[in-house]
Amino acid sequence: MVKRIVILGGGTGGTLVANRLRRSLDREAVEIVVVDQDNSHVYQPGLLFIPFAMTTADAITRPRERQFHPGIRFHRASIERVDVEHDQVILGDGVTLDYDILIVATGAILLPEETEGLAGPVWMDRAFTFYDLEGAVALHQRLESFPGGRLVVNVVDTPIKCPVAPLEFCFLADWYFQQRGIRDKVDLVYVTPLDGAFTKPVASRTLGNLLEQKGIQLVTDYNTATVDGSEGRLISFDDREVSFDLAVMIPAHGGAAYVGASPGLGDALGYIETDKYTLQSKVKDNIFALGDAAGIPASKAGSVPHFEGDVLVTNIMRFLAGQTLDARFDGHTNCFIESGFHKALLIDFNYDTEPLTGHYPTDVGLPLLKESHLNHLGKLMFQTFYWHSLLPGHDVPGVGSAMPLRGKHLEATPH
Repeated sequence: MVKRIVILGGGTGGTLVANRLRRSLDREAVEIVVVDQDNSHVYQPGLLFIPFAMTTADAITRPRERQFHPGIRFHRASIERVDVEHDQVILGDGVTLDYDILIVATGAILLPEETEGLAGPVWMDRAFTFYDLEGAVALHQRLESFPGGRLVVNVVDTPIKCPVAPLEFCFLADWYFQQRGIRDKVDLVYVTPLDGAFTKPVASRTLGNLLEQKGIQLVTDYNTATVDGSEGRLISFDDREVSFDLAVMIPAHGGAAYVGASPGLGDALGYIETDKYTLQSKVKDNIFALGDAAGIPASKAGSVPHFEGDVLVTNIMRFLAGQTLDARFDGHTNCFIESGFHKALLIDFNYDTEPLTGHYPTDVGLPLLKESHLNHLGKLMFQTFYWHSLLPGHDVPGVGSAMPLRGKHLEATPH
């Protein structure tokens, strides 16, 4: 009897896993169906560059269906709900898909309505986001005409997709306004709920110093309760205020809406409770999750589904064979951090090891936690790698799913 694997979400994680599974499994024995509500695959790391005219919407968007290997069926429809008990997905076009294995890869969505005042008249007027395509394009148009004033970048809550992107925006804004010759007329402020520039001590110190060097004010431990668009104010739950002329907001995130309509599937935030090592859900043993949709303590960064992919495919093949799931994801994450002026930093970490100095992936390689032109080139080249290697599910020589310790200065870990 033919088994059916249904993958919800045709983004990074859903696409690369579908392609890896198709290469590994007999087409006569296993059918693979990918479901997504639209046919536009957006290279999300490129959203950061649109506001600064460093790329365009067309340059980072391709049809989803063209990214799948032959033998994968793409079904375009919204997802109404998942019937966990009966192993079915109910779609918005009236179709019901039975599954033997379900892979949830629908990512995270923006929830500006969760912050009082943010989804009102201020949205796309004085407050913008670059975390989706519409917002990034609108912000580009606003920045072109921005005469100066107080520009505030605000992370409303965590977790968020690509946690370093708000910092990158600050660094690129500093460069952008210098190029326009109005940097002295712009006050840049970074407002975060964290107690520092980043979550881990070594990286937080390095990135905090970089903010200071660039004259970007850092406001920490700030939990935004209200956005007052008419007065241009952020108001925190402890009644602190941050004024702005232009706000770049990273709204609260949550799991896809259908998760909340699917009893037992997700947690209170709409993420799938998942074993952080095997990527098997805690809901039911034939459900797996990866990428931003998974409720695991890994960063919601674009590299994570890449490193999860190999582990997930191995465990699904073992599940189909009735074997113990022995492949383990160690939380491996790495991120390029654009710092402006054709430079970038790189961080590499996992569940147990914070971002440290050194090199990646070995003693000789890209510098870690250090600005370099080489890292900037790596960031730019990643887009080609994304379309032609990562999404097709190819293995990358020398870059495995497990985080390498070689090349890292482990003595830098604070005691």
